[in-house]
Amino acid sequence: MAHHTQEDGGIHFPFPFPPYSIQKEFMAELYQVLETGKIGIFESPTGTGKSLSLICGALSWLRDFEQKKQQEEARLLEPGAGPLCDGRELSLLASSSCQEPPDTPRPAGEPDWVTQFLQKKEERDLVERLKEEQVRRRKREERLQQIRHDVRLKYTAKRLRQEEETESLLRLSREILAAGSGVEHLEQLESGEEELVLAEYESDEEKRVANGVDEDEDDLEEEHITKIYYCSRTHSQLAQFVHEVQKSPFGKETRLVSLGSRQNLCVNEEVKNLGSVQLINDRCRDMQRNKHEKSRAEENKPKRRRQESRAACPFYNHEQMQLLRDEILVEVKDMEQLVTLGKEARACPYYGSRFAIPAAQLVVLPYPMLLHAATRQAAGIQLQGQVVIIDEAHNLIDAITGMHSAEVSGSQLCQAHSQLLQYMERYGKRLKAKNLMYIKQILYLLEKFVAVLGGNIRQNPNTQSLSQTGAELKTINDFLFQSQVDNINLFKVQRYFEKSMLSRKLFGFTERYGAVLPASQEQSRLSGFQHFLQSLQSGTAEGAAGAAAPEEEGQAGAPRPASPLMHIEGFLAALTTANQDGRVILSRQGSLSQSSLKFLLLNPAVHFAQVVKECRAVVIAGGTMQPVSDFREQLLACAGVEAERVVEFSCGEDLCPGHVIPPDNILPLVICSGPSGQQLEFTYQKRELPQMMDETGRILCNLCNVVPGGVVCFFPSYEYQRQVYAHWDKSGLLARLAIRKKIFQEPKRASQVEQVLMAYSKCITCCGQVGGTVTGALLLSVVGGKMSEGINFSDDLGRCVVMVGMPYPNVKSPELQEKMAYLDQTLVSLELLLAIRMNIWRQMDV
Repeated sequence: MAHHTQEDGGIHFPFPFPPYSIQKEFMAELYQVLETGKIGIFESPTGTGKSLSLICGALSWLRDFEQKKQQEEARLLEPGAGPLCDGRELSLLASSSCQEPPDTPRPAGEPDWVTQFLQKKEERDLVERLKEEQVRRRKREERLQQIRHDVRLKYTAKRLRQEEETESLLRLSREILAAGSGVEHLEQLESGEEELVLAEYESDEEKRVANGVDEDEDDLEEEHITKIYYCSRTHSQLAQFVHEVQKSPFGKETRLVSLGSRQNLCVNEEVKNLGSVQLINDRCRDMQRNKHEKSRAEENKPKRRRQESRAACPFYNHEQMQLLRDEILVEVKDMEQLVTLGKEARACPYYGSRFAIPAAQLVVLPYPMLLHAATRQAAGIQLQGQVVIIDEAHNLIDAITGMHSAEVSGSQLCQAHSQLLQYMERYGKRLKAKNLMYIKQILYLLEKFVAVLGGNIRQNPNTQSLSQTGAELKTINDFLFQSQVDNINLFKVQRYFEKSMLSRKLFGFTERYGAVLPASQEQSRLSGFQHFLQSLQSGTAEGAAGAAAPEEEGQAGAPRPASPLMHIEGFLAALTTANQDGRVILSRQGSLSQSSLKFLLLNPAVHFAQVVKECRAVVIAGGTMQPVSDFREQLLACAGVEAERVVEFSCGEDLCPGHVIPPDNILPLVICSGPSGQQLEFTYQKRELPQMMDETGRILCNLCNVVPGGVVCFFPSYEYQRQVYAHWDKSGLLARLAIRKKIFQEPKRASQVEQVLMAYSKCITCCGQVGGTVTGALLLSVVGGKMSEGINFSDDLGRCVVMVGMPYPNVKSPELQEKMAYLDQTLVSLELLLAIRMNIWRQMDV
């Protein structure tokens, strides 16, 4: 394919074909936003080549930025080069290492000789840093060109710290066991059980006092070059973007890294087959720890053979992962190609891709990995001085709100309390006082949370009926006061969870002793504990926290995390949010197991503020970004972004002649009544009426009779889809539909989406070739679900798309009402603040 170079205002934009005028304008505006460090809101409907415009515009800017930086470096490092007198030059060169430019303001009245001395010192430091960076860049380029197989590189500082922390925790556990055995007789632990015992815990303050120094960043960590982070909502959208990069003029020269979860990138079949995200994560970490133990065991040559049964991951090999990192950077690869390469190289793609982040020019990743601070930090992502592009951003506000909200059910609270109490009884004599103190605090929190719902922590939640039902909404402080836990420092408890890994150890405990305890004297006690846990499992699915519920509902054979404390840990972390930025909803249902506590984030800007503060520029793009005022007011203004920094670009319908589908090929219809004359009204009050669901089924039957190939039908929610499907099954409408179309349903588990899509596509292809009464397939999906975005239902896969009702929120929902009240109050205050600022500026102009 021939590549075309478009020049706009002196800027060269390589493009795979002659671009439309709107694409030229899009790329030119994007270039200016990145060059001037603005926040851009770009709207470009489907069919206008938004992805290609983003790729070619952003990578053209990065190309020019790197060229300017190298030219300035070369000029500065020339023998006899003059002093740096231009602040822009100094800022550009300083940004090469993603550091703040050394242009701090000088105190008024400072002597000239002091100013000159400090300026020369800054220039000398900058020159030394540039020399070091040149050496690193030269070595990296040589390595990527040659892909030397015998090069052994240093670990990153983060990996070293994690390894040292794991080793120290295991060493402390052994010391505790050895020291405790001399005081009084303790029951002998089984092989590997020492990993379940908490190591001695020290707070950060105690560590600083003991060490006499603060923790500083290690110099071993590789420098991050200036790069572009591109994120989208789903992995399928990211895969499509990577394919566009491969086809673009930049496909051969761009160092691109695709990031994903362990569930998507794991190549260890034993771990991947666990299914659950939490189980995969925990098993991966356990196998890393086993690898360290195995290395130590080989050095000490122990006589026991029990250690051999504890498997270490064969793909977690640093030398192979460093080689995989170089392979990733040499050529653009999507996630599937990355997994294939990892299997061939016997190296872990999950960690290999993370090793490649510092040297990458373009990093492709899903929303949570960028927008969630803890996940971002764990992945080694540094945003200082970088460019962030958020695509498909029409649901950005809801996405940030969702990933920072948390919900725990009454059954999870009771289950976690029982598990933790059993853990403390098992290992209490081996735990230090600090660990026991925090465990008792957590037990107290769980007990009070159940009490505030109206239940008893020591009784089975499935059999506890609540006298009071309904939803109650509280501020964070009011909830803590009502629960009588306001005297507990939740920040310290959160830190303890992170450092002690209590949730993981409790998970290992319940996984190990979910069936039997070895000591006969405790078997009866565990038996009751076992029956109690089993009795809760039936109620866990309904009360699963957050987005986990739709993922696992209806999947009877799917494994689920054994430790509900992991969900509760997220809820406790959410409670550390500022009082005005969140609310707690107490939902009391018929029984305690069905009741829940939910944290609702009201101000997503608090989590987005760090992104816009650290980044050089942020681009928010989507097909439909209206109303733009929502992004300006709820996200940017509340995050402290000045109005002058925000730039809008909209590609209107009259400016977009490049739509790939001609108007004659689209037939939009609004159906107000069905074949029997029944008026369609899908409000919350009437959509569940039998006659409404029957009429919907009859319309769908008529469509399936005349439409060949695939029909995709979207429902407003998973719950409504389940109700309609059950009603059609009972009334016989489902059987009538199956005469013409094979019926598929959108799965709740993300891991099964690809499987369902392949079966749906294969069915349509076979029906088209064979013929017969079955003419294709019907796919029942959900708006906002896993199949509503990022999937191309092209040709026969989507001959007809049906939208049942509109996915409007329930106006009577307490969550929606609280959000509306919060926005009314916040936006009024914001408008008042902006008005005051405008008046001040006018007075200054006068």
